[in-house]
Amino acid sequence: MLEPGVLALAATPIGNPLDASVRLMRALGEADLIAAEDTRRLARLVRELEVETTGTILSYHEHNEAERTPVLLEALAEGRRVLIVTDAGMPVVSDPGFRAVCAATDAGFRVTVLPGPSAVLTALAASGIAPDRFTFEGFPPRREGRRAGTLEPLAAEQRTMVFFESPRRTAATLAAMAEAFGPQRHAAVARELTKTYEEIRRGTLEELAAWAADGEVLGEVVLVVAGAEPVAASAEDLVEQVLARAAAGERLKQAAKEVARGHAGVGASALYDLALQRR
Repeated sequence: MLEPGVLALAATPIGNPLDASVRLMRALGEADLIAAEDTRRLARLVRELEVETTGTILSYHEHNEAERTPVLLEALAEGRRVLIVTDAGMPVVSDPGFRAVCAATDAGFRVTVLPGPSAVLTALAASGIAPDRFTFEGFPPRREGRRAGTLEPLAAEQRTMVFFESPRRTAATLAAMAEAFGPQRHAAVARELTKTYEEIRRGTLEELAAWAADGEVLGEVVLVVAGAEPVAASAEDLVEQVLARAAAGERLKQAAKEVARGHAGVGASALYDLALQRR
């Protein structure tokens, strides 16, 4: 049950309405005020779920968040049950809601989350790319120069990277990724997740860029890109660390052992001998 005076965020289906949680369906029927990214999308969802809403429905999106957030706080202060939903997935994550969460917590109101579908986790699970450590990078910049400037610093990122992208810009973004990360970096394009024409296409960035450039990409798109392979360090790369530790008062042999401990393939004795030569 939704609690009076508590701001609730609810995840909505990312495609298939059958993924709606029981908690979401109940919350839609209980809420006194529903802040929806697109009121038309919400109306379609409640029809599909056969849920009857009795609360006020308020348009709440990136262009009116600033002016509408005080309305949500006023409703919370009155003890009303306030629910935020976006078009698909979890509010706040590349969607409206963050401003409301900050304002509510600053004002002393409790915030709760009704979990559910996530395009990020769905694409990651289906990608075939290592999921143990990943970073969500949102939407790359639209302009070519800014996009390249955002991607280049990520070339050395060793965690799997997940991006959202517009179907219209997918080909250009994949080409930019191939340029920034290297054409042989493995990746996956997940589109229309949970929908009738769901597709997960896997390959190198070069292959995926060529596929996207060859035809029109349709539907909501999530890009999953493998992280960079770690570069093995050599004794030559690490000797300055040993000398710096020794200069700070550590015994040279102990410094060599400590530095070698964190780098597989580099022996402490070889590192010690090289440090002696450099002294």
